Amino acid sequence: MASIAKPGFRELYTPKIFTVLKQGYGWASLRADAVSGLTVAIVALPLSMAIAIASGVTPDRGLYTSIVGGFIVSAFGGSRFQIGGPAGAFIVLVAAAVAQFGVEGLLLATFLSGLMLAAMGLLRLGTFIKYIPYPVTVGFTAGIAIIIFASQIKDLFGLQLEHEPGPLLPKLHAIAGALPTASPMAILVAGITIGVIIVIRRYRPHWPSYLIAVTVAAVSAAMLGLPVETIGTRFGGIPQTLPMPHLPDISYAKIMAVLPSALSFTLLGCIESLLSAVVADSMTGRRHRSNCELVAQGLANIASPLFGGICVTGNIARTATNVRSGARGPISGMLHAVFLLLFVLIAAPAASYIPLAALAGVLAIVAWNMVEKHAFALLLRASWGDAVVLLVTFLLVVFRDLSEGILIGFAISVLLFLHRMAQTVAVEHLSPRVEDDNSDDATDNAPGDQELAAATDSNIAVIRVTGAFFFGATAAVESVLDRIGDRPKAYIIDLSAVSLLDSTGVATIEGLARKAGRRGAAVYIAAAVRSVRHTLLSHGIRNTKARFRKDVDTALESARQRVGSTP
Repeated sequence: MASIAKPGFRELYTPKIFTVLKQGYGWASLRADAVSGLTVAIVALPLSMAIAIASGVTPDRGLYTSIVGGFIVSAFGGSRFQIGGPAGAFIVLVAAAVAQFGVEGLLLATFLSGLMLAAMGLLRLGTFIKYIPYPVTVGFTAGIAIIIFASQIKDLFGLQLEHEPGPLLPKLHAIAGALPTASPMAILVAGITIGVIIVIRRYRPHWPSYLIAVTVAAVSAAMLGLPVETIGTRFGGIPQTLPMPHLPDISYAKIMAVLPSALSFTLLGCIESLLSAVVADSMTGRRHRSNCELVAQGLANIASPLFGGICVTGNIARTATNVRSGARGPISGMLHAVFLLLFVLIAAPAASYIPLAALAGVLAIVAWNMVEKHAFALLLRASWGDAVVLLVTFLLVVFRDLSEGILIGFAISVLLFLHRMAQTVAVEHLSPRVEDDNSDDATDNAPGDQELAAATDSNIAVIRVTGAFFFGATAAVESVLDRIGDRPKAYIIDLSAVSLLDSTGVATIEGLARKAGRRGAAVYIAAAVRSVRHTLLSHGIRNTKARFRKDVDTALESARQRVGSTP
């Protein structure tokens, strides 16, 4: 059988932009990418600021993230259509890092996360992210949505709250106590924003609903003189320049302090960015390079904090918008970053008039859209195992920690998978028929089945294993061996239907062979496929004097000769 060549370094890590340019890139493609890039920039503009504010930093840092990180993700990434920038999924982690370590600590954690992401890509670990179970992704996405919405209640209602706790339950308790300070004007602005977005999406789905809604809210608040908090009143506006790059403060003590946050950023960044790339593949029929994408995400997260930006990741909503807008390749994502830079350089003062209640309304819609409601309900009904994984992940993300939710949800999924795999393994004890010269040889059975007929030979035991012979199935095999006892003088282990064998399975066969050898019985391993035979040999099965045979019939012939010569 011909072997399939493994992809080389060049194939794995060549950015998609080179692939697109090599295939031919003309003015028509550039025009299409310019239109889609502008469309994505219009969507990303209010979202970048809203996510930054919700994360506990100034809105300009969200824009710097989209400009610097977004450009690098598209220029060096392994996906044609990926759009990088700040993501709602990171709000909880970023806000916690800012509260604990300050902005400088956040920048250092992001920088370290970038190094980790790039290393993971170079170590070719990107392919393993696809093993994150679906109930885990649905559960943590829904959990993040709940936390994002809870974080926006203060600005949605214009509450006067001196200190807003991070954990959900204390946060809700503090918000409940501050409800008497709610601002009717802030509620009105948030309601207008949400209403405009819903109406536009209903009747003009291709229009930039976020930007239109925020613009309407800002113009209305300014013209009517509504007493609502704005970006200008809280943050003093947005600078009209991109800051000069500088390294965050680095020391061993600071690295060790922010390392847990950096690990959380890395874990979530891997999942979020590669899921986004998979979504783009499903929409376009293309195929991304996961390890190249991780390297690009790493470079983006190294560069973003140098310019004061926060965590960068692939964003599913903006990537989907890019695809729907007719993007031809990564240049669209690069142009989206350029358009955002032009906004900062030319129109940044206009952002001062944006009400915070309007941005909170935008994030409330984002949180609602993040919840995969149909998938959540379906998984709850599908099976008890999927429901347990979903709910454990969801509840841990909401009430404990995002990384903890993902890891424990994944661990439970693995245990359930192993349990299900063990249940699919079948172990049969068969005895070959005694030779009879008067028996009718004209049967429709295959040769192996013909030898395993009703009349039995108690000196030979045939053990047929079907399925994956791994540590979860050894108990079933050992149970069959115990029922057989020490009567047989020869054992035949039929592995023809075993596609997977692990070291525990080998140890079980070794134990049988050694035990049989001590009392003079023989063990034959029949019909093992190449990969299973290789596993057995690599674990030293020859040292036990177990014998290999190409099929059950040949093993039976050898066993009979052995049994016949045994006194």
